[in-house]
Amino acid sequence: MFEIPAALLSWFYDFTSSYIVAIALMSVVIMAITTPLTLKSTKGMLEMQKIAPEMRRLQNEHRNDKQKLNEEMMKLYQEHKVNPMSSCLPLIAQMPVFIIMFRVLRGLTYSPRGSAAPIADATFESLGHSEEIGGFIPRYLAVDSGLFEALYGKFSMDELGLDLSLSPFEAITENPATGIVYALLVVLLGGLYFGQQRMVAARASISPTMSQTQQKLMQYLPVVFAVFQIFFLTALVIYYIFQTLLRIAQQYYITKKFYGHDESLGRQAQRAGEAAREQSKKDGEPTGLFGQAKRDLMGAKGDAEKNQSATKKPNQKTTGNSKPKRPTDQSKRVTPPKSRPSKVNGDAPSGKGRPTPSRKQAEAAKGRPPKSSKGGKGKKKR
Repeated sequence: MFEIPAALLSWFYDFTSSYIVAIALMSVVIMAITTPLTLKSTKGMLEMQKIAPEMRRLQNEHRNDKQKLNEEMMKLYQEHKVNPMSSCLPLIAQMPVFIIMFRVLRGLTYSPRGSAAPIADATFESLGHSEEIGGFIPRYLAVDSGLFEALYGKFSMDELGLDLSLSPFEAITENPATGIVYALLVVLLGGLYFGQQRMVAARASISPTMSQTQQKLMQYLPVVFAVFQIFFLTALVIYYIFQTLLRIAQQYYITKKFYGHDESLGRQAQRAGEAAREQSKKDGEPTGLFGQAKRDLMGAKGDAEKNQSATKKPNQKTTGNSKPKRPTDQSKRVTPPKSRPSKVNGDAPSGKGRPTPSRKQAEAAKGRPPKSSKGGKGKKKR
């Protein structure tokens, strides 16, 4: 997975003998791979926006019947030949590319530390390298490649007076005077991010249910991401700069392709999104991305309460074969306990066990003479 892009990066380095140019060419290759996915995602998103008013109408008509709503929505998708997943899957497919390039560029300046250092020394000793390793051991590269030999055992990745193996934060910490150049690279990246998102926000709404506040949030969020680049390798910062430049060109092409005239797909989707927002305002429903999430949450809560009430109703009814309920004030125990016999109509105590004498019986028993022994009544022992 990582060896193929690393080998391509090494081939670009052999061809140009420049780290920055090789990274720039890798950006071109990555954008050539991801651009068709981006175009497909954009088209799918605009097609979903185009049918937004009809989706809103179906949601209002069948808000209390989820099953019917799903059936009507599927019919709507089939009628307009729209796939709701077409706007999400291409974006998800780009995530592995981002992770792969992140790992490959970080692997160029890999240096084993701690418990990994003896393992690396033993591994390279088995390959014929008798000297101790004190610098970089590039990962995912063939040991006989030009890029591996250029970085193996080195402590820096120098290009145009910059050490690409350092992060801007490390460069500023070591030498604030020279670290300003690294900081300016991060500032440049943040400006490019802002310009890219400005193009997206200017040409059309990202979503028919997204408010102006949320659009601003989406515009400034990449700038916040650029701030964290100060902790990344400078080689990664340069890769993101070239990639963002290509994305700006990509957004310009998308604007011309989907928003070139009034009857283009983007303009139709924009008008449909405005109609859907107006319909939501007339119905008194909350608009925006969070409003949609709130409606979904309330709908799920209503379905749960409906199902709960439906399960309780059968239990409250009694059938002909069921036993009648015992009154709550009647005790389950109807027989007297064995240790406590009770009187029945003032007669002698009934039930098993020794009866408890009354107070008069106890006083009379105290005045009686003691019982005689086995010798007979009235006889005293001599």
